[in-house]
Amino acid sequence: MPKNTKYITYDLKDGKKIVYRGITNNPERREKEHKDSGKKFTHMVITSRTLSEKSADKKEDKALSTYRKYHRGKNPKYNKDNTG
Repeated sequence: MPKNTKYITYDLKDGKKIVYRGITNNPERREKEHKDSGKKFTHMVITSRTLSEKSADKKEDKALSTYRKYHRGKNPKYNKDNTG
């Protein structure tokens, strides 16, 4: 596996509702960080295969854009800006 291919995209969900979209190279650590920061969610869903950081960023941007398209231009609850 190439060295830079180590990122995944993921969604945090509260039931069926997406409350955050992001990327990480360590899902377990990132899920704990979200919980420790006080985000309310029921589970994390991995939404991609392993990708390079650049590819994961692009996939996240596209997913956020699609989300906004169907949610009156708004991001998921915990995404602060258009880049996640």
